[in-house]
Amino acid sequence: MNFRVDVWEGARIALTSLRSNRLRTVLTTVGIGVGVCTLLAIVGIIQGLNSSFADQLNKIGSNTLQVSKFPWVMNGDWWAYRNRKALSLDLEDPLRNASEHVVAVAPMMFVNAEVAFQNRKLASVQTMGTSPDYAMTSSVEMGQGRFLTQADVDNRSAVVVIGAEVGKVLFPGINPVGHRILVDRRPYRVAGVIVERGTVLGQNVDLVVMLPYPAFQGHFGTQRDVNFVLAVDQQENVPRVQDRLTETLRRERNTRPGAPDDFAINRPDQLANMYKQLTGALYGAATGVGLITLLVGGIGIMNIMLVSVRERTREIGVRRALGARKHTIILQFLMEAASVSAVGGALGTAVGMTIAWLVNYLTPLAAAVQPLTVVLGVGFSAVVGLLFGIWPAARAANLDPVEALRHD
Repeated sequence: MNFRVDVWEGARIALTSLRSNRLRTVLTTVGIGVGVCTLLAIVGIIQGLNSSFADQLNKIGSNTLQVSKFPWVMNGDWWAYRNRKALSLDLEDPLRNASEHVVAVAPMMFVNAEVAFQNRKLASVQTMGTSPDYAMTSSVEMGQGRFLTQADVDNRSAVVVIGAEVGKVLFPGINPVGHRILVDRRPYRVAGVIVERGTVLGQNVDLVVMLPYPAFQGHFGTQRDVNFVLAVDQQENVPRVQDRLTETLRRERNTRPGAPDDFAINRPDQLANMYKQLTGALYGAATGVGLITLLVGGIGIMNIMLVSVRERTREIGVRRALGARKHTIILQFLMEAASVSAVGGALGTAVGMTIAWLVNYLTPLAAAVQPLTVVLGVGFSAVVGLLFGIWPAARAANLDPVEALRHD
């Protein structure tokens, strides 16, 4: 009961003191608010980037592998990769049969080409030659029409599947399915439109047209580099499948024993590891700056509270003389420090969230503040106030009542 009375009385006296020293309270609040704002804005940007990158990897697929001439992450001489023998379409069946866990294999060939419908044109659209299995390896969803079929491949059909943005630009307000478009000045019938997918690692995957790979080769030639994308039944089987693919590729490409692999098997987690390496030190430094700023705000609170103790020495002496106990004095000053810090933390949180939102809205950088971060921001600022208020509070409680009453 006495503790609740002490808390209530301490809160009342703390608020009265804060109101009577408005300028000091505002300056202290601004100091801690700047620290919380800086830290929260940095954390918000970091969380947003992490979430955005995770979404990008999910679009690639955690249970997929890509076989290509070049690795996604190059370590070593670029010319050594450049001089590797190109992959060929003959590898499709060996890759499919390399493991019982492989559920789909799709070749991929790329070129940038102009795409047109009537008087509307799109320059430099990614044009891909692939097979029906690509829909399984990349989680393609059809918004209209259908995806490529095995009959399209077998018959070298002049059909295309287009991305959502291609459909919006070339066919505003029109169903594209069944219309003929020109891809590099050659006509193709639109078989379907893919649901909008956004960007993957900075590339707009909605600005794409897909052809059956025999039709692609007949149009753009057979000398284009071939890559393969494979889907594995379960994510935990990906490393096992990768080992089997390595054995198969070395055998099919007649790689000498002891010679390095002349191909690359790429996994999404390789990009995740590279991302962590590139951003780990940056995130640590940025968070350190925010914590230092918050530390400076905490030191400001301690200095202000020490000044407050000096100015209110006689008041403290009167309260002690009237029977106030040491823990009551400590509680009063701690509540005063925590109140200032919490208010500053709340204001800093609001400003930090606003900055994160503006960064997300006005720049290519992603920023997102999670609800738990907001709670931690306000709570952490209050803890900072308590920690840096301990010494001033203890100093006030340990004043000699007689000496305090003599203070002018």
